[in-house]
Order: sequence, then structure tokens, then C-alpha cells
Amino acid sequence: KTFGDVAIHYNAMPTDELLPEVAKNYKIERSRNRGMLTISILKRTNLGVSQASKGEVKVHIPTLTGQSVEVPMREIVEGAAIYYIGEYRVTAPQTLKFVVSAKPEGGDRALSFDFSRQFYK
Repeated sequence: KTFGDVAIHYNAMPTDELLPEVAKNYKIERSRNRGMLTISILKRTNLGVSQASKGEVKVHIPTLTGQSVEVPMREIVEGAAIYYIGEYRVTAPQTLKFVVSAKPEGGDRALSFDFSRQFYK
């Protein structure tokens, strides 16, 4: 998703698709009933190059009953890469809607969008 000079990359997937060593490294439980969300914020520099940026990332999943489940996000920094990961419960088959709010470090406002992901297994 692009907002001017800021791009937000996102993905949602079942944690049982992670390699065991990756799940262990990030302390993520591999399960058909768990999902993992990744969000990264990229800002375009004056030279036109995209660079990872820290920020404040909030995500929630609206439920069918009108409630909202917050997805706790944690920051991961690996060299020049910065991203945020969160885990949530999923019962397949199910379609989840994710509502994302990301405020890049130094930004004056949060950038908001939503996306849906179908889980089949």
C-alpha cells in the first residue's frame, strides 16, 4: 500500500507454513490455528531509494459480533531491515479482515488501510 513517499508492505499467513527453525528463532508457535502478520514501513529518501523505517503499528481484527480483537505487534530489527510481526487465532475455513494503522517515525499522522485474507486449511 502506497501513501506518497511511504510504502507499507504486509502479509498474513498460517504459522504452520513457517519452517521450524524460523518459528523457533522468532518464538512463534507453529499451528494450523495460528496466523502471523508481518508489516514493514518503507520511506523513500531524497535520492529516491526506499529505506526501512521504524514506526508505531497497530492492527485489529473486527469480529462478526461487532467486537474487535487487537493483534499485539512486536518490532524486529535485523541489520537494515525493520518489520513488525503479530500472531492471532484462526479457525479455517475463515476470512479475516485486518485493519492496520501505521505511523512512520517522524510522521505527522497514522496511515490506515485494511485487507482481507482467506484461510483454507
